[in-house]
Amino acid sequence: MTGDERMEPLERLLNLVGLLLETSTPLTFEQIRDTLDAYRADKVDSAKRMFERDKDQLREFGIPLQLVDTDVWGTEQGYIIPKDAYYLPEIAFTPEELGALLVAAQSGGEDTRAEQAARKLLYGADGGVLAGLAGGPLASGSDARSALILDCADAAQRRRRVRFGYRTSQGEHGSRTVDAFAMVFRGGHWYLVGHDGDRNDVRAFRLSRFTGDVDDLGEGRQPPDGFRAADHVQAGAWTAAAEDHALVAFSADVAWWAVGSFAGARVERVEGDGWVVVDVPMADPGLLASLVLQFGPDAIVLSPDVLRDEVVGRLEAVGG
Repeated sequence: MTGDERMEPLERLLNLVGLLLETSTPLTFEQIRDTLDAYRADKVDSAKRMFERDKDQLREFGIPLQLVDTDVWGTEQGYIIPKDAYYLPEIAFTPEELGALLVAAQSGGEDTRAEQAARKLLYGADGGVLAGLAGGPLASGSDARSALILDCADAAQRRRRVRFGYRTSQGEHGSRTVDAFAMVFRGGHWYLVGHDGDRNDVRAFRLSRFTGDVDDLGEGRQPPDGFRAADHVQAGAWTAAAEDHALVAFSADVAWWAVGSFAGARVERVEGDGWVVVDVPMADPGLLASLVLQFGPDAIVLSPDVLRDEVVGRLEAVGG
């Protein structure tokens, strides 16, 4: 099995979506295979089967992948994702409408159509109050209280300045004063995105780490030009950036590569034996663990415990 075949399915799907969104003309399977390493398997048949599975999965996700003629004569067909069918216009909700959608999303019954409909509506607001990314139930099953979700969404919609108690992944407690801009749902967690007054920068705060209610301090500032909430929770397709950080030590042989692989990473210190300790933004321990494991014995997780436990658990599962 080649390294490309071991590529994470999420990475492969994201690469495929990105390629078909940006292409100006439909691409045949052969052109896609020549462009994306993931489909350059030893045998064309196996690559074709993988591509067919990926197509089906994208369509199940509701992505409008289309097979169309590549020219006016219809001699050949290719794949494309039309931008006008993929992107939704900005959607605004009143607090009452938002509350009704969240209640529908938390119905918790066997019929998931209400949750799916609410997800599509809420996720249409790319640069607005709510932005949706990958994974997990919308609210039912997330680790944030419904009242807190509504309070934060209301603050973001009305551009209010708020204060709340907050606990970092390292267990440190304190308070944050934030001009609320938007909320993002990612990997089963809600995040409030806004301008952190203490750090004078836009940050993302996971609602499950709030230690109390949200206090309204009055009118807040407006988001900067070009603001996209999702950019502050997900810095790259598979490297997450948020309030939480991890410390990972890399051997001298791969440290340069590791720092460049993680968006927002910075060198914390260099040890006497040459190992480099890197500070890596972390919003999802599972995703970060997958990346760290790619470095094999050249990477050691120092903190936090949740990431170290995730890596150890996966290694033990493989070792049997």
